[in-house]
Amino acid sequence: MKKRVVSVMLAGIMAMTMLSACGSKSAAAGSEANTEAQPATEESAETVAASSAEGVTDTEVNIAMQPSGAFIPFMIAREEGWLEESLSEYGVTVNWNDFESGPPMNESMAAGSSDIGFLGDVPAVSAIAAGQDNVAIAIAAEGTNAYALLVPADSDVKSVADLKGQTVSTVIGSTGHNLMEKLLSDAGLDINTDVNFVNINAGDAGTVLSTGQAAAVTIWEPNVTRLIENGTAKPLAYARDTDLLGVNPIMANREFAESNPVIINAIVDAYKRGVEELPNLSGDTLKAIAEYLSLDEAQVATVAGNWDYTVDITDKDIAGLNDTIDFLVKIGNLTDSYDFSEHVYGK
Repeated sequence: MKKRVVSVMLAGIMAMTMLSACGSKSAAAGSEANTEAQPATEESAETVAASSAEGVTDTEVNIAMQPSGAFIPFMIAREEGWLEESLSEYGVTVNWNDFESGPPMNESMAAGSSDIGFLGDVPAVSAIAAGQDNVAIAIAAEGTNAYALLVPADSDVKSVADLKGQTVSTVIGSTGHNLMEKLLSDAGLDINTDVNFVNINAGDAGTVLSTGQAAAVTIWEPNVTRLIENGTAKPLAYARDTDLLGVNPIMANREFAESNPVIINAIVDAYKRGVEELPNLSGDTLKAIAEYLSLDEAQVATVAGNWDYTVDITDKDIAGLNDTIDFLVKIGNLTDSYDFSEHVYGK
């Protein structure tokens, strides 16, 4: 059953505004040190063997995260230490790798430095097209309300059609690019001929709007809430005004996932628990998440409310990811299309 964030939950949020140093003994310590270490080595081997039989092969899991509102439930799990708690009995260490966006997360997974990645749709499908053998273990969120076309707060633009002949910006090759093209097309405009289409970094969206360098940008949360609430921008359209679903999957290296079903289940369960605990988000956990997303605490509730934390992988999600694949092939970022359903864990 899908877990969904409701307005009552949002009100609840807003209202509640191993020691690992190890050193080897020197050779001078002699054979006595080696003799003392032997029982621990045998015990470790037994623990690994038992864990492997129970569905855990690796002794650590490396998780790549990024500051997107799509992943707030797992930020809760991280702050509360739920995953570490559930995996401790298997002797599994949880390592966290933080990135600003999806592409470097893909590089980390390709290099074997990360086993799990919390990704947007474009980097998720692009990694697979580039040869990474990754699978979706869950859908973190759908974002029909989380991707938006913004114009300056004092703009006279009333409709997407009014953007004809003007400069529009987004991160080329991103979900924002897909949204921009869909919105312009629905308004009878061609992104290549009817507007001046300029690439930007996501962090520059506010600057190009406030300085007049662009008449409109397409961007995603938490940038949408931040730019609207600080008076820089106002929304002109959302993903919900098109057929863009904005799917953000949780991806895993296929070999790691198939060798460690207990770890995969623990990650998905921790995410589900995070969704359930959203109404109770407060205190130090809320503060930490707000800082991670560069928001104030009240804005965390707004951002969370614009994502649908669905968790389960549905046919609609797969269709949405296939739409992203087709879009990337259309703009030349991918050479060939493929079916995302072949990259779902357990199928």
